[in-house]
Amino acid sequence: MAVRSCPCGSGCDPVSDLFDTGTAEPAAEPHRPLADRLRPQILAEVIGQEQVLGPDAPLGVMLASGSLSSLIFWGPPGVGKTTIARLLASETDLHFVQISAIFTGVPDLKKVFEAAKLRRQNGKGTLLFVDEIHRFNKAQQDGFLPHMEDGTILLVGATTENPSFELNAAVLSRSQVLVLERLSLSDLERLTQRAEKELGRALPLTPAARDALHEMADGDGRTLLNLIEQVSAWKVEKSLDPDALSTRLMKRAAKYDKSGDEHYNLISALHKSVRGSDPDAALYWFARMLTGGEDPRFLARRITRMAVEDIGLADPQAQAVCLQSWETYERLGSPEGELALAQAVVYLALAPKSNGAYVGYKAAMRLAKQSGSEPPPKHILNAPTSLMKDQGYGAGYAYDHDAEDGFSGQNYFPETMKRPVLYQPVERGFERELKKRLDYFAKLRTQRNS
Repeated sequence: MAVRSCPCGSGCDPVSDLFDTGTAEPAAEPHRPLADRLRPQILAEVIGQEQVLGPDAPLGVMLASGSLSSLIFWGPPGVGKTTIARLLASETDLHFVQISAIFTGVPDLKKVFEAAKLRRQNGKGTLLFVDEIHRFNKAQQDGFLPHMEDGTILLVGATTENPSFELNAAVLSRSQVLVLERLSLSDLERLTQRAEKELGRALPLTPAARDALHEMADGDGRTLLNLIEQVSAWKVEKSLDPDALSTRLMKRAAKYDKSGDEHYNLISALHKSVRGSDPDAALYWFARMLTGGEDPRFLARRITRMAVEDIGLADPQAQAVCLQSWETYERLGSPEGELALAQAVVYLALAPKSNGAYVGYKAAMRLAKQSGSEPPPKHILNAPTSLMKDQGYGAGYAYDHDAEDGFSGQNYFPETMKRPVLYQPVERGFERELKKRLDYFAKLRTQRNS
């Protein structure tokens, strides 16, 4: 084999110089991010998630019994999904394999399954952790099934999206879904203390700024550790207050997906806050959606729906307020127009509530489907031809305006149908007056049909 000559002409051996460890200084250990240095080594070190890791929680019971099933971890980023999966493999003596649905194609999956089969033949099981498992399409998800069923792999999937909508029913039926929650402020404080111990010093923050740092992390442990790493590197003479901290750090954007779970969760929170007559909570969720980038026109539509569905005739003006606020937004645009929508939210929250008309409408729809093609009674049918008159159309119709009190009391339902009660107004707001009218007409109807 030819030996390369020294390019400098001094006779040194470039190959031996490269591998000479006798005189060279040992290489410095590469920098490891704080989040990696603090990664738990056993499940007992995991902060938070007691609802799945506790002695009587699903994973605690599985590990105690020595029977671990396939799992789907559903939760926001930075709450420990990957860490818990890795530690489960360690505690159950399974070979840990991690893939991401974003970067893994069908050929890659085949290689993973083949390797797991060989491993199994040699007496070693495989825990396959699939990050962002909802990114796989339905056919790709089906590809896991035979390998789950024959024990080739124990699947642990992680997703930030609702598994009910994103995963195959077949995969869900073979797995247990465990919900991992965003870390609480107390969890984040414990994580901060652990980081300070690793760093060997306290963060240069006042207690209020420390709380603000936790708020910035927004329940994400990984984000908190990244922020702590930044703060710990600052050279400051005295502890920073919240204003100084916010000047140096950008607050993390709120988690919000206009087509995902957060969209539906927050609009549900807004709607139920309005229905529950809590204007402060309603304004909060309204603001949360706007700051998340929600289209104000979507909110205008939903606010109007609330007026129709939950206020109804208890305050007929509510619908008009919503439509006017919507029109005002269209004329003013953002951000001034959003104030009109906020005013509508407050109005709805404080308005008297009734779903009487809504309930009556749904009952009428059910009755209409059940009754088929029952014709109206003949006395309220028009009779434009002599043949129709001969058939009794319009015969005996009482013109209500001719009655002394403007009410004839006639029957307007099909003749074979027992009169139902569909609309039942509540004793609130304007519907209290409508109930008085209903009771009055019911009394007259009974008198005139007796």
